[in-house]
Amino acid sequence: MATFKMKSLTEDEIRSNLERFYELIDKYISSPRKEKLTQFYNSIELTLATSPASSKISHHNCFAGGYVDHVIRVTEAALVFDKVWDRFNQQKDYTTEELVFSAINHDLGKLGTNDQPFYQPNDETWQIEKQGTFYKYNKSIPHMRIADRSLYALQEAGIAVNETEFLAIKLHDGLYEEANKPYYITYSSDFEIKTNLVYILHQADLMASRVEKQIK
Repeated sequence: MATFKMKSLTEDEIRSNLERFYELIDKYISSPRKEKLTQFYNSIELTLATSPASSKISHHNCFAGGYVDHVIRVTEAALVFDKVWDRFNQQKDYTTEELVFSAINHDLGKLGTNDQPFYQPNDETWQIEKQGTFYKYNKSIPHMRIADRSLYALQEAGIAVNETEFLAIKLHDGLYEEANKPYYITYSSDFEIKTNLVYILHQADLMASRVEKQIK
């Protein structure tokens, strides 16, 4: 029988990640969104600090604190990809604030909504032992795709999202999300995605997730 061991972060590591998370907001997001975003995350801080980034150990960052760890890695990767984009003189049709805002909030839906967390500890021993599924989905909240719930949560908190950020958050899973196909696959230049931020955030999220799957 397979034995699965879930990674764990120390309290100091979780606290340090939270500090870094808020530092990114403070450094890159302008007022009044900065204050609104900070207030919102303060209001759900326990969920923010302890949530995993996935439910299964074979996926990425399936451990308490994995969510913030993932978001930080995606944001920092996006900032690096931004420099690569500049290096090859591609059209820059987004701001650094739009990039960081989208990266910080791209997986917000994984925290749930209306004071209900999305992930809950799994109480099915056989799923943990045989599948490495340490968390289960909260069935008491309505089903939404993660990107849609992210945008919904921002709306509920009264935090403005512009068109570029909306597209980046909605499409960050690329073609791994079936619903994104009409955006990525088009037969007319009139309907192509108009902002390169969509591609940058997708690549940052993909790279971060791949790296996290390899960290033991």
